[in-house]
Amino acid sequence: MISFLRRRVEVVKRAFDMAVSAVLLLLLAPVLLLIAVLIRLDSPGRVFFLQRRVGQGRSEFRIVKFRTMVERDPDAIDQHAEVVVSGGVDPRITRVGRFLRATSLDELPQLWNILRGDMSIVGPRPVIPEQLVAVPQEYMCRFDVRPGLTGLAQVRGRRSLGWLEQLAADAEYVRDHSFIYDLKLMLLTVYVVLTAKGVYGEEGQNWRAYRDEIQARQKQAGDE
Repeated sequence: MISFLRRRVEVVKRAFDMAVSAVLLLLLAPVLLLIAVLIRLDSPGRVFFLQRRVGQGRSEFRIVKFRTMVERDPDAIDQHAEVVVSGGVDPRITRVGRFLRATSLDELPQLWNILRGDMSIVGPRPVIPEQLVAVPQEYMCRFDVRPGLTGLAQVRGRRSLGWLEQLAADAEYVRDHSFIYDLKLMLLTVYVVLTAKGVYGEEGQNWRAYRDEIQARQKQAGDE
C-alpha cells in the first residue's frame, strides 16, 4: 500500500514538474533572452555552462546553467583542485555572473532539465561525479529520487551548510517528502532567494575537505 501511494505521489510530482517548467520557460523567455545577451556583452564565451552531474539512480546527465565565470571547458576543470568560490569578489566570476549568482538567476535554464525529466523542481541538488567519493553510504538514498532545482538543504542554508549537513538534509527529504512538503519548500525557496542567504560556502565546510579527511584516515589505516 505504501509503495502504491509513493508511486502515485511520484506521478503527480512529475506531472506538476512538467507543467510548471513548461509554463515558466514560456513566461520567462524574454528574461532568459535578456540574460543571454548580457552574458555575451559582458565577457567572451558561451552563454550556457553545461556540466556533468549525477542524478537519480546515480545516472549522469548534463545540467544547464547560465555561465557566471570566465569561459572554461567544463570537462577540463580539475574539480579536485578547484578552489572553492567563497565570495562575489572571486576573479573567476564575471560582473554579470556576480549578479546572477546573488539572485540565483543562473539556475533558471535548469527548467529545461526539469522538463526533460533529468531533474525535479524539488529534490537533492545534483552532485558532480567527483563528489561521489565523499558521499557516505548512509546518505546514498539521496540518489533514489530526481535531483531538484531546490531542496531541503537549500532552504536550510545552501552552501553555508557543511557537506555532511547538506547530505543529511537530502536524506531527510527523501524519507519525508510529499507533494505538500514540496510546495512548502518551494515557498521557502522564494524567501531564501530574495534574501540571498548561503550563496557562498566556506573552504573548510566543502566536500573536498571531507574527501581529504577520508583519504587521510585510509592512509593512516594502511600504514598501521
